[in-house]
Amino acid sequence: MKKILCLLFLSFIINFNSHSSAKTFYIGDQVNDYFNYNKDIKIKLKPGNWTVIRKATRGVPKQKIVSIGRVEDNQIMEVIEVYEGLLAGYYIKYIDPILIELMFKDKHDGCYERSEYYLLKLYRKGSTFNCMRVRHIDVTKELNYPDGPDDKAAASAYNFWIKSNSLTYPKILLQSYHSYFSRLVGGKWYEVRHMVHPKLLNAPKSNFFTEETSEYHKNNISQFPDHKKTMEKWISISSRFHKNFENMVKAKSHHKLSLEKYFIETKTDTKSDDPVVDQLKQLNELFKSGALTKEEFEKAKQKILN
Repeated sequence: MKKILCLLFLSFIINFNSHSSAKTFYIGDQVNDYFNYNKDIKIKLKPGNWTVIRKATRGVPKQKIVSIGRVEDNQIMEVIEVYEGLLAGYYIKYIDPILIELMFKDKHDGCYERSEYYLLKLYRKGSTFNCMRVRHIDVTKELNYPDGPDDKAAASAYNFWIKSNSLTYPKILLQSYHSYFSRLVGGKWYEVRHMVHPKLLNAPKSNFFTEETSEYHKNNISQFPDHKKTMEKWISISSRFHKNFENMVKAKSHHKLSLEKYFIETKTDTKSDDPVVDQLKQLNELFKSGALTKEEFEKAKQKILN
């Protein structure tokens, strides 16, 4: 991820007065059930053995990246990467322009519309931003020909993991990206990237594997209805996770994204003959999953009942 290198020079101009509560991870550590990055970021994991595959830190401003991966039958199934930047300090005038440059003006990546992004949702006001994007990844390109210098460090770590364990990987991964920063909640910048093998979503076979030709590219997907269903399922999963992410990072209510329209009922969802009952059941599931606060739950419930 780009933050560590791009913000390094701020070491000389920032009086940093916050401390991370992130636990210590080491390459090769096993993680199961939950990825407890710190007291706030706790990500429920699919069953299986997850391994820490990347770790990077800088001291001032305090920044940390930890990545974990899950393998089945020697093939990469999932990767989750968490970035934490503790950017609270007195020199706002130095930090904010860099944040804007990284998020909205970087020529390779960011939270603005790009042809390779399938879906992008954004709240932005001043230096505050809340961003979710969903896309597909050309894995061969990302591992061997990353666009920017910031991505090369990540590619190096992943290639080392792959080669050291003689792993195979899918040529296409689906990715979601979740990012939030606001000085109103302590000046912490969090990002989560989640990449999955399409077969975890019962995806159809793919025959095109470059970024531009992939069936999952938004310019091509209308020709491949089964791939489109897979992408819609991934958007639903990503949207539900983002609601939970917003609560983990304590996002202000007026900063939150409206994503409910992307939710798709799972096979375990049951319907009744009463639409009010169905809505209340769905609302209760969101509350139990942590996607809604108690205040949001009660407010939404009253709206349905009235």
